[in-house]
Amino acid sequence: MRAPCRQVPGLCLTLGYNTAVFTWFLKRAGIRNLINMDGIEYRREKWGQLARLWFRFNERAACRLADHMLADHPAIKKHLTRIAPAERITVLPYGADALPASPVAPLAALGLEPGRYLTVVARPEPENSILEIVQGFSARPRGVQLAVLGRYDEANRYHRAIKSAASDEVRFLGAIYDTAVVGALRYHCLAYLHGHQVGGTNPSLVEAMAAGNAVIAHDNQFNRWVAGEVARYFTSAGHLAEMLDGLLANRDGVERMRAASRARFSVEFDWRAVSANYEELLLAYDTPDNFAQAEEAGVVVTD
Repeated sequence: MRAPCRQVPGLCLTLGYNTAVFTWFLKRAGIRNLINMDGIEYRREKWGQLARLWFRFNERAACRLADHMLADHPAIKKHLTRIAPAERITVLPYGADALPASPVAPLAALGLEPGRYLTVVARPEPENSILEIVQGFSARPRGVQLAVLGRYDEANRYHRAIKSAASDEVRFLGAIYDTAVVGALRYHCLAYLHGHQVGGTNPSLVEAMAAGNAVIAHDNQFNRWVAGEVARYFTSAGHLAEMLDGLLANRDGVERMRAASRARFSVEFDWRAVSANYEELLLAYDTPDNFAQAEEAGVVVTD
């Protein structure tokens, strides 16, 4: 039988702060604990007041109990510095594997053609702007399809509103968990639409860039840092509708966006580089003295 983590000497990496109050047991046992702080969970509209209070409480608990914190985005670090000193926070983004060429067979099974559709991969929540995306796309005939992944429930008012706003060119494909199928959908799409408004470095956005997708994202500080300057950013359904008019008429511009996505991904979000940074941080934190020396030498990324 394995001993509980708090009884094993060494270093602990906690992924997420939602139960941070219980890491008090690690602190009491003298176990050094690094916490990946993920996103600002209590800003998500899907949570009720009680859940939001719990997340706020645990965010503060993490800031006080963690020996060090990891933020997946500079804006998350800035948010956390309201409570914790900046020197206790390191920015390390999420990553993904570069997506090589994928077979087209999964597309045929879904009734899609390479380069003739756009994708949306997200939970159908208001904070992910799915309604605005569907409205903007459906504002006029496009000559291409919009492939929407995710589980939609007719009993859910927001889900019904999304489906009601959809034109005949919108395809609701359901929840797809087969990585080969999702990879093919990403690789062969004309562009990726990303509506997330809350959070740090979003995995779905990073995976789209790993596939070399042209990115059209909701305009906020989180998405702008991840997708970079060449991506396009929308603020409303009407704005997106106009943006799609220009994008679909300019395939050369789409190719430039695709190349920019791959280039930014390879520099910032490739798992090989991200994992190496994690390893470097954990090894440096093996003892407090080592970590202090590493920070002084500039080994640990903190901005």
